[in-house]
Amino acid sequence: MSQVSNDTLFTQLSSIEDMKGHLLKKTRGDKFIWGIVILLALISVLVVYSATGSLAYKMNKGNNEVYLFKQLAFLVIGLMLIYFLHRVNYTIFSRVATILFLISIPLLFYTLFFGTRINDGSRWIRLPIINMSFQTSDFAKLALFMYLSKMLSKKQKVIKDFKEGFVPVASPVILVCVFIMPANLSNALLTGATSLLLMFIGRISIKHILLLIIVALIPIMVIIAIAITTYKPVKTESNFKSANIEKLNSFGRFSTWVKRVQDFIYTKNAEVPYQVQQAKIAIANGGILVGLGPGNSRQRNYLPQAYNDFIYAIIIEEYGLLGGGFVIFIYLLFLFRCISIFRRCPYAFGAFLALALSFTLVIQAMANMAVNVNMVPVTGVTLPLISMGGSSFLFTCASIGIILSVARNVEQLEGKSIETEQLSTNEKLEQATLQNT
Repeated sequence: MSQVSNDTLFTQLSSIEDMKGHLLKKTRGDKFIWGIVILLALISVLVVYSATGSLAYKMNKGNNEVYLFKQLAFLVIGLMLIYFLHRVNYTIFSRVATILFLISIPLLFYTLFFGTRINDGSRWIRLPIINMSFQTSDFAKLALFMYLSKMLSKKQKVIKDFKEGFVPVASPVILVCVFIMPANLSNALLTGATSLLLMFIGRISIKHILLLIIVALIPIMVIIAIAITTYKPVKTESNFKSANIEKLNSFGRFSTWVKRVQDFIYTKNAEVPYQVQQAKIAIANGGILVGLGPGNSRQRNYLPQAYNDFIYAIIIEEYGLLGGGFVIFIYLLFLFRCISIFRRCPYAFGAFLALALSFTLVIQAMANMAVNVNMVPVTGVTLPLISMGGSSFLFTCASIGIILSVARNVEQLEGKSIETEQLSTNEKLEQATLQNT
């Protein structure tokens, strides 16, 4: 009887191995990127569960298990999205790139004037059936980089020409950034920076890229100039508010941008914005080595958006500077693997697409970290794959799925070339054998 049960057990084990092998055959793409995705997902679960304490107290009577299960649900959906998109042939994205880009423009226009308004900025629209809001700029960026990769691959023969090469490539970038900028200046700047990098790699003329940089710097320099010229010491702040802030408020979020620049340049000690103070305290609590330990953050109850925009400060507090450095290493490893895909991809569209999507994710991650350690003014940028789930999280997963789709097709092409080489080698050996006999 025991012999029968053992045989049944071994039969089940073999079937499990078959299922595992079948799953591995279906899962292609860069194994390092798959590992990075799983690792960041695990980090996300731990840190989000720890960082949502104050939010749970305000919204769910201290029950932060709700946010744990919510994050797990987003992770499951995100991984399913990655798996589905990585099975799609990336050439399909070239076919739909123009359609998606044309859809994104009216979406951005609608959001700008009729979207949900938060902090004088309209960034979201609410989907009527599932009652979920999403940030249309995330969709627009994904569509833009697909379209930009398509245009760069098509225009390589005339890429140095201003009218035939530069204008068709730069126009969609300017259009998207102009629509994103009024509600989300930081997002527009990051999108523009990624596009410029892609243009440089796509062999756009340096003088044309410099021209675009000068145009982009004009509004930034205007903001900095106004921030410097209108800043007054704290003693005369009331006069400044009555005379200048009201005028700036009439230009949407312009006063917010000016105020953030002033806070970054001038404020010291007690004048520093509350969220920056709490982020610095969290980083100081973490120390150099292991930090306070998982789930032991003190500033999560005081730091606004600890589970989102300022989640990197919580990571340093709980895991120390070593933990923060490890997260940076993960994102750089991700970029390195994507550059490897770019170099191995034989087709221009796939190479540009993988590089564009990896650039935007890593640049966004570095911007979030820079804000957390007070290297740049405060912006509303999340940490990809780690910040609490939402529409931005799902669009990040979609980008990674597309990158893995390119990697999967590169592997298939490399596998075919190896098989062809082996066949040709075998044929030569057979011919040599026949000649010897």
